[in-house]
Amino acid sequence: MHERVVAPPAGRIGPVRTDEALLDARARVLADLTSTAWANAAAANILDDAVAGRRWWADEWPEGAAYVAGQVAQDVQDALFDAGVGRWPLCRLCEPDEAPVHELRITPELGADPTWICERSGTVAAPLGSLSPTG
Repeated sequence: MHERVVAPPAGRIGPVRTDEALLDARARVLADLTSTAWANAAAANILDDAVAGRRWWADEWPEGAAYVAGQVAQDVQDALFDAGVGRWPLCRLCEPDEAPVHELRITPELGADPTWICERSGTVAAPLGSLSPTG
């Protein structure tokens, strides 16, 4: 396995290593899957597939390794939905009678410090890897 070192994005200290970034992304998404009671074998397989798929992406664009966590989260979110498993993570910030069931989304779509937000209300739920069972 080869590892590339790239310059950090603004606000970060030290280089970002591809393997390090992918392992961090996996850990953060797994933490959110676990805290929202979605961690199971199917979700773990989807997560591992997303990490493997983003390895190619990070290798092709080494400077993007610093942004891979949000991409992995989006990949898992999309794959869970496409597999018919459901929407993840569900928004617990909106009142159920005020909005239909909907998921949180990662912002920025491609950037450092990915955060889960409710796009309906614009409310920040938590940084990636820090979701609580209530949102």
